[in-house]
Amino acid sequence: MTLLLNQFNLTLQAMGKDIETMDKPDVPEVKDISNAEVASISSSIDFEGGDATSQSERLDQLVKSGDFTLWKSAVLGASSLRTFPVSLDFLSSRTGDQITGESLGISGEMDVSLDDFKDATIAVTLGSTILAIGSLAVLPPNVGATFCYLFALIPIAFIAVGSTAPGIIAAAIASTQGTADDKELREDRICRHEAGHMLCGYLCGLPVKNYEITDTGYPCVEFAPTGEGDATGRELGQEEIAALSVVAMSGSVAEALSLGDAKGGENDLLELQSLFQRSKEFIGAAKQQELTRWGALTSYQLITANKDKYEALVAAFKAKKSVAECVAVIEGRA
Repeated sequence: MTLLLNQFNLTLQAMGKDIETMDKPDVPEVKDISNAEVASISSSIDFEGGDATSQSERLDQLVKSGDFTLWKSAVLGASSLRTFPVSLDFLSSRTGDQITGESLGISGEMDVSLDDFKDATIAVTLGSTILAIGSLAVLPPNVGATFCYLFALIPIAFIAVGSTAPGIIAAAIASTQGTADDKELREDRICRHEAGHMLCGYLCGLPVKNYEITDTGYPCVEFAPTGEGDATGRELGQEEIAALSVVAMSGSVAEALSLGDAKGGENDLLELQSLFQRSKEFIGAAKQQELTRWGALTSYQLITANKDKYEALVAAFKAKKSVAECVAVIEGRA
């Protein structure tokens, strides 16, 4: 052990760092406060105003004072988000085969076949043709011609969507084949997906940009890239891209961990793709895939390390709790 310490000291000296005067991170003393006090503090933070800077500054102060402990914990000190190449095999082995390309829907395999796509295209084309002819035969000339033109555009739109976002078409086909979840399971899936986003976004130190009840009937959370907000067109640094990769994949990972597979990650992947394009440094296709898999692995580690917090968050989402109440769940003392 002494030899290892000496070697470490020599390495630091070779790097030009004085061992005695080298800066050491301040570790705040964690306060022993009740869950009620945590909830009261959380409720005093403005999560609804959309001001990323003030929200982040307030949470930073609470960590420094020892009131909160988990905000930004994934990016501080030895836990900082350091990206590295991750293959599908490595992802699978490190997660005990719980998280795979198939379970996340990123392996390139689809639940529907090419024949299903072909049949759907034929059905859409025939259906549109029948409707177009019927509109000409039944409706007044001018009105019928207008509807005929509109019906003729449907197959074109279908093919355009299928060529740019095949996952949307695949999901629609799967729903007609009876593979859609029943209502209770679907609601559980939605809440688990969003709870994964909430937990990982908070641990990565990303302020809440938007939080609202969507047409699913449950809250949906959206994060700003950093405490500086998300100015339109602003380029994103490596640390921001890393954190956003984790958050983007966390919803699908949370689904896969609990339910065996993910079905709600298409929009997250599309959003992540657009964020890659805003990177200050060019990220090629291979690097994007590595970052996506790394984000999945890192979110898996964060969720499994905070399993109790995650399950409590799932319950909070099902009860449609506010952001402040969700933060209190995360920061609550065991």
